[in-house]
Amino acid sequence: MNNQTKQNYFLSQPHQPFFLLGISNAIVMMLIFALAYKGVVPLEVDSRFFHVYSLIFLVFTNVFTGFLFTTFPRFNQNDVIEKSYYTKIFYTNVLGSLLFLIGALTNLYLVIFAMLLLFTAQLFIVIKLQKIFLTGHAPDKTDSFWILTAQYFGIGGHLLFITAIAFNLFVIIPTAINITFYLYLIFLAFSVGQRMIPFFSHSWAEKNPNFIKIIFVLFIFKSIFASAAFQIPEIVIDIILASYMLKEFLRWDLHPLRSPSILWVLHLSLFWLPTAFALSAITLTAELVFDTSFYFLNIHLLAIGFLTTVLIGFGTRVTLGHAGMPPQADKFATFIFFFIQLVVVLRALFSINVAFGWGANFLFDISFTAWLLLFLLWGGRYGKILIFGKRA
Repeated sequence: MNNQTKQNYFLSQPHQPFFLLGISNAIVMMLIFALAYKGVVPLEVDSRFFHVYSLIFLVFTNVFTGFLFTTFPRFNQNDVIEKSYYTKIFYTNVLGSLLFLIGALTNLYLVIFAMLLLFTAQLFIVIKLQKIFLTGHAPDKTDSFWILTAQYFGIGGHLLFITAIAFNLFVIIPTAINITFYLYLIFLAFSVGQRMIPFFSHSWAEKNPNFIKIIFVLFIFKSIFASAAFQIPEIVIDIILASYMLKEFLRWDLHPLRSPSILWVLHLSLFWLPTAFALSAITLTAELVFDTSFYFLNIHLLAIGFLTTVLIGFGTRVTLGHAGMPPQADKFATFIFFFIQLVVVLRALFSINVAFGWGANFLFDISFTAWLLLFLLWGGRYGKILIFGKRA
């Protein structure tokens, strides 16, 4: 296979370049953040901003884009996205990622330029998805509507981040984080998951048409209360979310213990949602009572437990299926699915260590190393398939 053919295959389907870019950024950006957090590498921006922004817009957004550019046309019974369109966005995201990293190390103005570049790419992503939604022939576009709604919040949150950095309005960063995290990342993954996971699982439970609407409203309140640091109403919302989601997921009758690995990993990701919100209510209550901090435990339970698990699960399935291989998880893939849960536990232990003053700060080193290892393992196994196809 000559180099030109290899390049043509790598760009032949939209999920391939975007998945690989997302995985690469997950490794590089986490490594730089960890070194900055430990004081080894100085940054021109706040290390927490670097961590949050890079994961949202350089890691998860790329993975989402690869998945949606592949599946959204099918959802809406529309034509596939033109190669010339998605490759331009991919190359823009590569350039934006590089400039953001270089700027974070050297120059704030370069960071702002990179953010504007990444925002422009995201805008064209949403424009394409909106066009597919409006012109598609699917008789029911309800799920697509909510997926698109989450994308709009991603655009709005991105604008808030740019405004905060460009004009030194750091007071709005918590709002930018909460809107982008809950109403973009988590709600987008939830919208896709609540459509696809019951379908893959052959669940015949009748769909509750109000479920996603109610979750959306609750997420709005969650983001408002979290941004304003209104902990008591936020705790109430967490309890409602945890109980309502758990009740609905149990009604779907998924049978995770009797499902193959490629399915139970998706079931597991769903049940991380009520688990994370229940633990969020507990830790927020503990923070009020004991005047301590669980150091973003609730956010990481969602970001790793739910979001990373569901994206690795879907990413594995899409990578295999679109390479003409059976969408099945072998022992290595199953190990990766279990390993994600270890990453969740390690990050949770670091937060608990902070809350109770154990002094076991080596848990930070272990948890971020486990994150790096997770994506190195997944990329090492599936990167060749993304680049070269099943012959690799």
